[in-house]
Amino acid sequence: MYLHIGEDTLVRTSEIIAILDKESAGFSDVLEEFLIHRKRDVVNLSKKEYKSIVITKDQVYYSPLAAGTLSKRTQKLSAHELGL
Repeated sequence: MYLHIGEDTLVRTSEIIAILDKESAGFSDVLEEFLIHRKRDVVNLSKKEYKSIVITKDQVYYSPLAAGTLSKRTQKLSAHELGL
């Protein structure tokens, strides 16, 4: 299955490692260092400020959608895959 993360971008759910809220991400030195090292892999999907960070195997996306919204979408997709 795929997850729409904003601006007509779909990401395969099996490749998602983490969905992080922008606010909480700012408090982690480890995450900041990770993002610096992956800077060339960052795709900013927001026309204004981003609300969440989606980390996949190959890319890091700055999404205009809230982490809670994306999380709910993944839960709905998981339930759909299980036939619930």
